Amino acid sequence: MTRNQGPAPYWIDPDSPEIFFPDVETALREPDGLLAVGGDLKPERLLLAYRNGIFPWFGPDQPILWWAPDPRLVLFPEQLKISRSLSRTLRKQRFTVTFDTAFAQVVDACAAPRQGQAGTWITTEMQSAYRRMHELGHAHSVECWQHGELVGGLYGIAIGHVFFGESMFTRVADASKVGFVTLVQQLQASGYRLIDCQVHTDHLESLGAMMIPRPDFTRLLASETRQMTDSPWIAGPADN
Repeated sequence: MTRNQGPAPYWIDPDSPEIFFPDVETALREPDGLLAVGGDLKPERLLLAYRNGIFPWFGPDQPILWWAPDPRLVLFPEQLKISRSLSRTLRKQRFTVTFDTAFAQVVDACAAPRQGQAGTWITTEMQSAYRRMHELGHAHSVECWQHGELVGGLYGIAIGHVFFGESMFTRVADASKVGFVTLVQQLQASGYRLIDCQVHTDHLESLGAMMIPRPDFTRLLASETRQMTDSPWIAGPADN
């Protein structure tokens, strides 16, 4: 449930039995998309957030912050772009890609501090919440292996015909790209129509992602997440 209320950011009482979010169009312009503070990371609240174009993003010393930036980076699976160099890498089959075989490992790897960063936004609280979402069948992972070692991957949430990407990592050049491309191809084959990439990165733009206005994004979500069941999910090894 969403509500029209006063100026953002809104305080969400974590002790309230009612689960709701403010209308995303009331989010702040600066910082872009900050909508609400507080609440919890229970599955019911997370699912409501994603269905309305909202995601949690906060640091270790911060309260839970909820965001709905405008514009929004998305990828329509049929618009995936694969460069010549990446095509060569895919043909060489240097990596083995699997789905949902090492969810906790992928989340741990995504949470590890990146080069030049002192910490991570994927807090212990966030890791526990998404592991619970995985146990419930909502969160999924992509694993990219080389010689039996996990060298890249990503995880996110599936609702209806939409996959909401959360984070990715790579330890070997092109590993995360191969994992992402394989995921997009498999999602398209399974009937998914939209991939939410949240915020702009050159990496994802090079693969075909584009910025769209927030109202267009939320209209798409209203259409593509309204069914009660998700499109079929992929499990095990990818079809290479």
